[in-house]
Amino acid sequence: MATMPKDPNHQSYDVIIAGGAIMGSSVAWWLSQSPDFQGRILVVERDPSYAQCSTAHTNSCIRQQFSEALNVKISQFTAAFIKNLRANMGGDPRVEDLAIQNFGYLYLADNDAKADALRTAQALQHSLGAGTLILTHEQIAQAFPFYHLDDIILGSHGTRDEGYWDGGALFDWFRRKAVAAGVEYVGNEVTDIETAQGRVIRVTLASGHTLSCGHLVNAAGPRANRVARMAGLDIPVEPRKRFTWVVKAETPLDRALPLTIDPSGVHMRQDGPETYMIGATPDPDPAVDPDDFHMDHSLWENHIWPIVATRIPQFETLKVVTEWAGHYAFNTLDQNAILGPHPEMRNFHFINGFSGHGLQQAPAMGRGLAELITTGRFQTMDLGPFGFDRIAAGRPFGESAVI
Repeated sequence: MATMPKDPNHQSYDVIIAGGAIMGSSVAWWLSQSPDFQGRILVVERDPSYAQCSTAHTNSCIRQQFSEALNVKISQFTAAFIKNLRANMGGDPRVEDLAIQNFGYLYLADNDAKADALRTAQALQHSLGAGTLILTHEQIAQAFPFYHLDDIILGSHGTRDEGYWDGGALFDWFRRKAVAAGVEYVGNEVTDIETAQGRVIRVTLASGHTLSCGHLVNAAGPRANRVARMAGLDIPVEPRKRFTWVVKAETPLDRALPLTIDPSGVHMRQDGPETYMIGATPDPDPAVDPDDFHMDHSLWENHIWPIVATRIPQFETLKVVTEWAGHYAFNTLDQNAILGPHPEMRNFHFINGFSGHGLQQAPAMGRGLAELITTGRFQTMDLGPFGFDRIAAGRPFGESAVI
């Protein structure tokens, strides 16, 4: 998409989407497929290469181990959607059904409070059909003998539809199929939003084009609050840096490494036959500029590697193959999505603040927002708890399983 045109073809659009990565493209595709929507759609993407978007820096995993039922159901929908992607994309033989490399997530608890939280969450997940199992200290040691477990009480392990999948392929097909259905993409940027009588009426692009707008969707990822402020609004979403390393072990493990969430917050998983992916949050964890992708090399040497080597002694000798920094669109209120219209500006729509679990939620969230735009209500899954009203009230969504 590096040759994405800069100039829009029209001066008026029924829906303009600010941001064309996974969220914006999901909304665009679902709108284009809806029999209730016959309008003109423009997607405005500031980086036609997508090299710096959060979608490009994702670790591309999926889990059902959440503490809130709605988040479990959203991931279950995604698992079914991607495993039947060809049919969901109209039977196009070019579209592959995506597989989930099902090594599962393994949450480790090192105190009674964490253990009780995992037990409570597992009961909820099990009631919804998830394949989560509580493993005792002894069961973890038997299944995964490479862990050092002296401090671990128990773990929670996902046995079905949890692991790695090709999120980039889903994004590509959302975008390609949206374009095939008539959605227009431009390599440009929304720089100003004009409002009147509680509605967005026009947007201005960096190229100088001024466009009339029926609905505006904020899908700007870590830049979401910049877009909101152009309309005189504010959301608690900011860029937070997250670091990833791909490493090779001198002595690979004899079985697949689950996506292990260490009590320290460091997480690690299988990435290839002899490589492993390790992710971490910096401490402190400030907001950063959305163009800041600088790697903190000392973090690996001084903090991450010692934790990894303590949990898996076989990882005492590791070689970093590649590393990168990406951004969470971090919702400082509750680290969960903001979805739907602003109550006082009903044609300004949010799909923001996913705080690291957006890729696995993109299909359901894009579908839900498309339903709101076309019919005024959710048709297939009630996503109302993610609405802006909780932001205005300072009322957090109750999800506790945030990585």
